[in-house]
Amino acid sequence: MIDFWQEARLLRPILTHIRRELHQYPELGWREIRATQLIEEQLHRLGAQIVPWGSMTGAVGLLQGARPGRTVALRADIDALPLEEHNVAPYRSQRKGIMHACGHDGHVACALGAAMLLAEHARLWRGTVKLIFQPAEETGGGAELLIGRDVLHNPEVSAIFALHCQPELPTGYIGLREGALMAANDFIDITITGKSGHGALPHRARDPIAASAAILQALANLHFRGIDPLQAAVISFGKINGGTARNIIPNAVEMEGTIRTLEPALRTALLPQVADLIGQVAAAYGTEATASFPRHFPAVINPAGLAGFCRRSLAGTEAKLAASEPVMLTEDFALFQQKIPGVLLWLGVGNREKGLTHPLHSDRFDLDEDALAFGTAALAKLAFDYLDD
Repeated sequence: MIDFWQEARLLRPILTHIRRELHQYPELGWREIRATQLIEEQLHRLGAQIVPWGSMTGAVGLLQGARPGRTVALRADIDALPLEEHNVAPYRSQRKGIMHACGHDGHVACALGAAMLLAEHARLWRGTVKLIFQPAEETGGGAELLIGRDVLHNPEVSAIFALHCQPELPTGYIGLREGALMAANDFIDITITGKSGHGALPHRARDPIAASAAILQALANLHFRGIDPLQAAVISFGKINGGTARNIIPNAVEMEGTIRTLEPALRTALLPQVADLIGQVAAAYGTEATASFPRHFPAVINPAGLAGFCRRSLAGTEAKLAASEPVMLTEDFALFQQKIPGVLLWLGVGNREKGLTHPLHSDRFDLDEDALAFGTAALAKLAFDYLDD
């Protein structure tokens, strides 16, 4: 038996170096040039085959076992967020307005660490490990393009695993859930068209601002009264544009928001219901409204069979398994799951004693670097056991 946890602890200096190098020099989606170079250098050192996939950023590598067999993939996202870091750590971001506030630097370190362990023991496993380092997760588009460029083929991938940092779990814990773990996300754009006029003479205008307020209230009532309370759905708007002056009723208002759901059946029923409600409320105010859903990310749904395999693989190891509750955040790892069986697991990175409790996407987010060894060992063992199963 390979003690992946003991070996991963020995890798802690290099895992920390990789993570801090990425953290100090974060890059936004499709601009991850430095991160890609670092990843490919590490893959070359391991003797992995670099697979060109037609983009300047992101990397795909192949590790071969001693004998032929099936292929398993490990995926890590590599981009950062447009956010100014307010930590004081010596490895804080050196790039103004950009930081790794979602732990992707840790994801990369764990995936590369797992590759190091698997390469060290390549004589003991059969098949292929495909290492997918995905650009543009935060902005979307990275997973979709990788899939479109046949990253799951040549060789055919049978299953895919990924970790996501979770500061609400302490270091040493791996969160696992069968079924829906993260929400589907539908972008919603609304345009309300009325008739402009003087603010002193509202009866001569058709006010799209009043209509927009009524639409927001109607959608809130739909959420509380039109949706089964045992089914999760979140409708929220973060952008409303309309008007040019305080005393002029504008001709139109534009709204942008998101609709998040966990159950695919609820999403299918909810979107047309939302569109109809918007049109009806707008008409009651003498305006017209159109709703469109320009972008969709499906829910992360871990299949029961593969999640059960993960539980068996990690049982009895140094990682403590936690039964995770679903969250309404979104992850485009779900696009991989729509093509092949895949499981996304939480990696506990919180540590209250060290003050590492800030949530994801916070300008104070940081992770407990002791967690990198746990993530490395977990990914390595999942890949090893899957190929040996």
